[in-house]
Amino acid sequence: MSYTIIRIISVLAIAGVIIRPYKLPEAVWAVAGAVLLILLQQISPAEAFTGFSRGADVYLFLTGMMLLAETAREEKLFDWLAVHATVLAKGSSTRLFLLIYLVGIIVTVFLSNDATAVVLTPAVAAAVRAAKVKNPLSYLLICAFIANAASFVLPISNPANLVIYGRHMPPLWHWLSLYFLPSVFAIAATYLMLYLTQRKALKQQTETDIQLAALSRGGKTALYGILGTAVVLLIASAMDLQLGLPTAITGILTSAIVIISAKKDPRIVIKGVTWSVLPLVAGLFIIVEALYKTGLIHSISQLLDQSAAHSTAVAAWGSGFSIAIACNLANNLPVGLIAGNAIQITHLPDLVKSAILIGVDLGPNLSITGSLATILWLVALRREGHSVSAWSFLKIGFFVMTVALLLAIGSLWL
Repeated sequence: MSYTIIRIISVLAIAGVIIRPYKLPEAVWAVAGAVLLILLQQISPAEAFTGFSRGADVYLFLTGMMLLAETAREEKLFDWLAVHATVLAKGSSTRLFLLIYLVGIIVTVFLSNDATAVVLTPAVAAAVRAAKVKNPLSYLLICAFIANAASFVLPISNPANLVIYGRHMPPLWHWLSLYFLPSVFAIAATYLMLYLTQRKALKQQTETDIQLAALSRGGKTALYGILGTAVVLLIASAMDLQLGLPTAITGILTSAIVIISAKKDPRIVIKGVTWSVLPLVAGLFIIVEALYKTGLIHSISQLLDQSAAHSTAVAAWGSGFSIAIACNLANNLPVGLIAGNAIQITHLPDLVKSAILIGVDLGPNLSITGSLATILWLVALRREGHSVSAWSFLKIGFFVMTVALLLAIGSLWL
């Protein structure tokens, strides 16, 4: 009976995160679920704290990245990049599509997929307005799809990567040997399929007479900070160190330098950060800790073990696609947490682990509720006066995600 209560509360909390009843923030439902589990004595305060503390590296990582991204956004760095891409397009909608896609890759790889959704989306919206684009949604869709497609190039490209591997993150060179080729296939396939679905809307000329403002001193400092952070994290990854603390330190330092040099009020940057992401993730960590008691995670790890023992190929394909579908039903954050816990208590071949991570990162491109990044993109889209229905996104996502996932997992054997 106790296990049933835990599972019911967990399902309802995760459903609340995805559906957002009464338009309450996602964090409210995750935290409410965690608190309810404690109040009903389904999990002790000590167990809840253990679950909470498992996310320490993720909290630090998100704090650093969000501060860095918000500082860059405040200094108009992303606007500058998007407008620069528009100028370089020289009136060609196809070239503009490719250039914005390339900017999205860079932002996702070095600043994480959430940054692409939150800060690049309004920048692209501003750029396409300046270019007088008649069908801006085709360009805005790039921000959603590339945020997931490029999110396993590096360990820092997606917080879910930290969740999957936990304290057993592969060293950088081993990571690249596992994921560089699948990332290339995922990024290329996503571009091709997204372009094919949008090619009719791209048959238009764009404005060529666009003013390109110079990047401010603060914007340049933010750019250097991003590059410096990337270098520090690559070194940390190569040395097999956890990435949370280095990310937090470099993010805070960059923000502080930009704020001091530009003589800005730090509250402007602090208020702009989506801090609700932290309690959201913490609540999910506690919920997953409770689910661990029910034997669910142990059952999943046993299933993976048995499948891998029978056939590594079947286990890789089956787990990759199953996880991808599950992410769209329950969001990739809780699914990634459950999968990560299951992986860490068993000994799976790298091939199966890689397929699971690809499913968690790339699978959410199927629907608008698949990942936190896609949900954040949807919020940013609505703020810009645009909207996309769940069905419209699904029709595009089915082709884009399926082809990219097939090629990405298939490339693991190359």
